[in-house]
Amino acid sequence: EGIFFDISFMEIQQLYALFLQQEQKVSTDTRKLEKGSIFFALKGDNFNANAFAISSVESGCSYAVVDDKNIQHPQCIAVNDVLQTLQDLAKYHRRQFNIPVIGITGTNGKTTTKELVNQVLSTKYKVHCTKGNFNNHIGVPLTLLSMFKGTEIAIIEMGANHPFEIDFLCKIAEPNYGLVTNMGKAHLEGFGGFEGVIKTKSEMYQFMAAQQGKIFVNAADELLMRQSASAPQRLFYQDERLNGAIISTNPTVSFQLNYASDSIEIGSHLFGEHNLINMLCAARVGVEFGVSLLAIKEALESYHPDNNRSQVVLSEKGNTLIWDAYNANPTSMSAAVNAFANTSNENKVAILGDMLELGEEAHIEHLAMIALLRKLNLQAYLVGPEFVKCSSSFKSFLNALELKEYLQESSLVDYHVLIKGSRGIKLETLKEVL
Repeated sequence: EGIFFDISFMEIQQLYALFLQQEQKVSTDTRKLEKGSIFFALKGDNFNANAFAISSVESGCSYAVVDDKNIQHPQCIAVNDVLQTLQDLAKYHRRQFNIPVIGITGTNGKTTTKELVNQVLSTKYKVHCTKGNFNNHIGVPLTLLSMFKGTEIAIIEMGANHPFEIDFLCKIAEPNYGLVTNMGKAHLEGFGGFEGVIKTKSEMYQFMAAQQGKIFVNAADELLMRQSASAPQRLFYQDERLNGAIISTNPTVSFQLNYASDSIEIGSHLFGEHNLINMLCAARVGVEFGVSLLAIKEALESYHPDNNRSQVVLSEKGNTLIWDAYNANPTSMSAAVNAFANTSNENKVAILGDMLELGEEAHIEHLAMIALLRKLNLQAYLVGPEFVKCSSSFKSFLNALELKEYLQESSLVDYHVLIKGSRGIKLETLKEVL
């Protein structure tokens, strides 16, 4: 049975035999070719790796998969569509594993939740997990193809910026456990509005229902509860059986985890009340797979965020920097700003960058963020053309370089600073002046 199969099932099996023969080495990036690998010559709007197919095998790749029929070489395998063949091969490889496969998606927190789930499950199992944010139509196949024999549980992150993408990725990875962290306002341009976000993220629930799989659901989230209502097997967290109560958020989160009649206090290196839900989710997954509460505590407390995701860093100037600038949308920025406002520090300032890919909603959402800052009485510096258009009373800068030059003259010392914005605003360039 196949859902894509660009080439015949027999040809997929033959390609799979070569894949195993080459010790599961796959390359797609000409800058990172691995000797003995099979090179998949992908193409996109601005590149065509078919042009590098022959040089890839001359550089040490065992084979190259191409879809340019003009390429003639004994080590080149011609197919109709290289990307589809990569996806077919990944799907076939996944079917060789009779193990739990957890699919994780959501508007916010999916990468952090994935890492926390990995941290918890790795205390007991050999876990294969998506690296970084390899969560799209290329990243998911590459993640699956790097899954080695002996893997006991797989965690596959799935991202989306347009309708039907989650359904498509589910059909490749075939998860039997599903998890949607939340549904918020992001990539509205690609989804055609918030309703499009809801429909796309709900594709995870629909796939799991059709496969009679299990889904983890935040019982305190009315939208998730409503969208998952038809799923036959729901595993709840933040309900009467498993929940958490925040103890402190200054600036990292500590909380009391309650499960059945047991409870345990857990600290973390994560900023913001919103990360409580991510940690509770990881705890619920751990409980489902028989991880003890003590092991869950040790796993969550040992997790250190990186890559500007809820990181808390003390700078040489004595500033406590809360880096949450990997990405931003109205939902995640509101959560971060509210959490920051609740920290008990006198000297604090928020540095907020534009929220991108909001389409027609961009102006109104940036105005709403400024209204929230006023309501919370927070000092803030705003960066990006959308914030500048709002003509607010806050200091606004067209780009990060302008703010950097300002901060070189008006230095911040002994401040708590929240840095939140979309990656395209490049707020990370402010590190040396903070």
